[in-house]
Amino acid sequence: MDSGKPVPLDLQLVEEIRRGDGSAEAALFEKYARRVYYLALSELRSREDAEDVRTETFLRVLQAIRQDRLRSPEALASFVLGIANNVIREFVRQRTRTEPLTADTIESAADPNSPFLDPIAQRTIEQVTRRLKPREQAFLTMYFYEELSKEEIASRLGIDEDRVRLIKSRALKSFRDIYERLTKKVDTK
Repeated sequence: MDSGKPVPLDLQLVEEIRRGDGSAEAALFEKYARRVYYLALSELRSREDAEDVRTETFLRVLQAIRQDRLRSPEALASFVLGIANNVIREFVRQRTRTEPLTADTIESAADPNSPFLDPIAQRTIEQVTRRLKPREQAFLTMYFYEELSKEEIASRLGIDEDRVRLIKSRALKSFRDIYERLTKKVDTK
């Protein structure tokens, strides 16, 4: 990778990239690519993932520079490594993200021999859910079981995205209130 050419200062690199100089973009990559790659490799333990992180990092860095979102060009090294760390965290999150519950999983949880919940808790949750408004039931299913984004939930419910948080808080409050009433009835018997 080392071509023997002197590496321009970060401030100069940023200015040249903002002017659209492709050789400055290549010089930026050449200057920081190894650091980003080895940082990603040490965290992810996969050459392919490290390569993906390096590519995504430089795409984001170049986009930020072109859109004039880099406030301190003299801190370019920190900026590049900060973006690399963010991309690494995203990779880790994606890798550990759980699959949404399927109908089979939900049915197996209702099974009396299921390891998820004891039968009393299962019945109580079912009773609480049945007493919720249909919109609240739909919201809780989409949010907790289907793990849909705020935008997808708003689209399915036919509401503005700003209302999703309100519906969430109301649905959870209703759930808590009904649950507390039901558990108090059980405790007093």
